[in-house]
Amino acid sequence: MGHHQPLRVWILCLYFMGLNLSNQQIAHELDFNKDDVHQRTCQLRAGIVKKKPSVTLSADVECEEISLIAGHKGHPEAVQKKGEKDDGTVSTGHVDEGPGRERSHRSSA
Repeated sequence: MGHHQPLRVWILCLYFMGLNLSNQQIAHELDFNKDDVHQRTCQLRAGIVKKKPSVTLSADVECEEISLIAGHKGHPEAVQKKGEKDDGTVSTGHVDEGPGRERSHRSSA
């Protein structure tokens, strides 16, 4: 593309990317145009992703515990049953979520 740079510049760019510098900061450090640095970092990231091996999982996986509602661990009385009101009655009607809000439909397996 007419922007040939020595290998040391590409390596410096990778080093700065590893330090989590922005494209603008890298451009300042290398004294390049920020658009050229953006193009270079995109090429480097694409090359890294292309060469990254796929993950292959093997062996057994163990799961100890899962918490679905944060803050209630060890206090089951703090969590009301789905559909139960404060007075102990069960709601059978549709709950209006208000305008612009969607209801969450979760299924249990």
